[in-house]
Amino acid sequence: MNWMLVAGIGLAGGVVSGLFGIGGAVIIVPALVLLGKLPQHTASGTSLAALLLPVGLLGTLEYYKRGQVNIPYAAILAAGLFVGALVGAKLAGSLSDVVLRRAFGAFLLLVSARLILS
Repeated sequence: MNWMLVAGIGLAGGVVSGLFGIGGAVIIVPALVLLGKLPQHTASGTSLAALLLPVGLLGTLEYYKRGQVNIPYAAILAAGLFVGALVGAKLAGSLSDVVLRRAFGAFLLLVSARLILS
């Protein structure tokens, strides 16, 4: 895969993350699968590895300066993410690439429909 494409995917994921407060994986995983032609499992694992530390450091600092971060909630969410990522990764390993890709697509459709209709 082209390094510039990967850099562009990372930049887009970061912008969307900072703009909407969503995980960059909503951009990164589909882009790695559709543009980078990675298998779904590899795209998910690569996304988790990339998001491990920098996922929100600078964005969080910017929101924090404006008083827009609830630290206790963030700590509780982080604990859930810590355990949940392990559970999700184990579950993903038991699914085929096609099933995982379709489940991810269905999840994105469900979330987008809910946001549009609310």
